Amino acid sequence: MSAPVLQIDQVSKTFQSIRALDGVSLNVAAGERVALLGHNGAGKTTLFRLILGFTKPDCGSIRIAGEDPGTDVARNAVSYLPESVMFPKTLTGREIVTFYARLKSVPKTEVDPLLERVGLADAADRYAGTYSKGMRQRLGLAQALAGRPRLLLLDEPTSGLDPLSRQDFYSLVDDVAAAGSAVLLSSHSLSELEAKTDRVAILRTGQLVANASLEQLQAESAVPLRIRVRARHDSVVEVNERLGGARINGQSVELLCPVPDKMSRLAAISALGPLVTDFDVSQPSLDEIYRHYSTRAEKERKS
Repeated sequence: MSAPVLQIDQVSKTFQSIRALDGVSLNVAAGERVALLGHNGAGKTTLFRLILGFTKPDCGSIRIAGEDPGTDVARNAVSYLPESVMFPKTLTGREIVTFYARLKSVPKTEVDPLLERVGLADAADRYAGTYSKGMRQRLGLAQALAGRPRLLLLDEPTSGLDPLSRQDFYSLVDDVAAAGSAVLLSSHSLSELEAKTDRVAILRTGQLVANASLEQLQAESAVPLRIRVRARHDSVVEVNERLGGARINGQSVELLCPVPDKMSRLAAISALGPLVTDFDVSQPSLDEIYRHYSTRAEKERKS
């Protein structure tokens, strides 16, 4: 098996008295999409800066395509899209992407396809100073995709994008990963990440407190399922009395159900027959999983 594109091994970093990262280990393989989650101050930005070679860890190691951050090999392997991207206002979109393409030794013939890919073909000859925030973000994505990076770092990449543009963005991420790039993506928009990444890594006060697929985290966390039962209009009180749970919108009953009890709960719902008109079962959301691991880590730290 080939080595991961990104290898982070027991990395720690302290700024004065603040322990920004504490023994973090994380790998990202070619073609893998990993979501890096954490509250403000959790250490995400510090980790990105270390990967980019802007600063060095106090201990531990980071390898990108087998090389240290900041080396020519590592720099050529990595593309980065920050949350707030800024470009010279008096250059056109095409000129900006052409500039970054030249830095990466990418043929000029690839510039227009990149602009087309991010939905900026019609605005390619407009000055960047006339672009909206969402357009600047898409321009930043175009420069990040230039040269087919082996590792793509994305920091709040959908900031300023409308819902349709966000869908298009994640389609591009899927394409990039399918082509073999490793993707490490940091975002606070948890709901939009649920079906968009292969693995979730959660930082809490500089420590990695979770690192697995969403399905694994759901199973390991023991966060209960949500079962919403829709009752016939004249039977919602009876359904609530027989099943327990909480009344929702006057017509439904919501149950929190431990995973091992799922089948027995569904059997009890089925036994109500015509009193029930519909039901649905929801796995724990990424928001709930994130809250669980973050609060558990905080409780363990205080204990």
